[in-house]
Order: sequence, then structure tokens, then C-alpha cells
Amino acid sequence: MIRIQHLTKSVGVDKIPVLKSISLDFQRGELIALVGASGSGKSMLLRCLAMKEKWDKGTFVIDGYDVLKDTFAGKRKIKREWAYLEQNPLLYLNRTALKNVLIGQVGQTPLWRMATGMVRSDDYMGAMDVIEQLGLLEKAHQKCDKLSGGERQRIAIARSLVHGAKVILADEPVIGLDPKSQESVMETLKQLCEEERATVLTVLPLELAERYATRIIGLAGGEFAFDVSGRRLTVRERNML
Repeated sequence: MIRIQHLTKSVGVDKIPVLKSISLDFQRGELIALVGASGSGKSMLLRCLAMKEKWDKGTFVIDGYDVLKDTFAGKRKIKREWAYLEQNPLLYLNRTALKNVLIGQVGQTPLWRMATGMVRSDDYMGAMDVIEQLGLLEKAHQKCDKLSGGERQRIAIARSLVHGAKVILADEPVIGLDPKSQESVMETLKQLCEEERATVLTVLPLELAERYATRIIGLAGGEFAFDVSGRRLTVRERNML
């Protein structure tokens, strides 16, 4: 289980509050959608969980391990077991989809492997298995600059899985994609939760959150407005955002 208690975050010299004493528990296999207006704190919450932003205060416990007590070891644990997917995934566009999956993200892969692209045969087979699982086998040897936005997102997801991610934090992974690509990305995330017991926290448009999420958390003004099971939101809940 993952438990966040009283996460507080402010920005700027004036210490403007962005997140106000956020507390949250989540389990393996959940697909949690974060919804809310622009500036409500959704993206900042993901960045704090990914340890890309320093917390003002709070506790962060993963399977009994207090991440914030030892920040260096905590960041290593997050980097090893969690993946942070941005709206535009960071890929090496002049390399194939397969090579991107194999060599991983900056800071996650030895420099010699990034420079040479050399991999072991068992790594190769494991990567191909994951790429096939996500329905992109025919794209494995295409360079990423030839892939659609939805295909690039799924390659980023494949890369995360190959490198051991148990939790995926996805910041607006479908924004700017056509409806078909949006659906393919969401079906992929849903499949990972159901079949691989991965945990996904993602910022989504309301209509996709209602269709795909097992749990929907609404944010307003840096605080939780509601936390409900995945379903169509009521008029009252929508008005709280």
C-alpha cells in the first residue's frame, strides 16, 4: 500500500500554496484519475509523488518504507519502481521504438548503453514481449519520429514496464491526441491495471475519467473536492471542481 499524509507544497518567494495538506492511500491495480480545473494542483501532485518537486511537509510511505526520511534512497526507489510520463514523452526520435524501450530514460540507463545501444539478448526478448503486449509489434523497428502521438505514449509506457515500473504517474497522457489514439492509450493503461496489477495515477479529461478510471479524485484550489469510485459524476460533484 502507498500512503501520503498531509502533503503540502507552495511555490515562489511568497510561498503561494499549491497543495494543501493532501492525504491519499492507494493500492495495486487502481487506475486513479485526477480531474479539476487548470491550476487546481493536479500536475503538481504528480510531480511531488515522482519526487520532482520538494515537499514543504508531509509523509510518504510505500509498503512500510518512509521515502522522505532518506531523500536520496527514496528518490532511487521512486526512480526504480515508479514511472513519470509527461504529456509529450521524452523519446529518442532518431532511434527505433525497440531501442527506446531498451535503453530507457535519461538517468535510468548506464551511459555506455545509451551511447552504444548495446543490449543483452534476454533484454531484447523481454522488450519485444512487452511491445507485442501493447499491440505495437509491427512498429518495433520503426524510428520514433514516424510514430503517431498515441504510439509514442504507448512506447513510453512499454519502456516504463521493461524497466520495472510498478506505479505509473501520467500527466495528461492523451491531451492533443485524436480520439482513436486517446482510446488506445487508455485501453493500454486499463489493461496494465487489470492484468499486471500496476497502479496508475493520471490527469484526465472528465469524460475519459468517467469511462476508464476505477477511482476519480477531484481537486479544487489545491485540495481534494471529492474521492469517489469510477462512475459518472453527479451534477453536484462537477460543480465542486
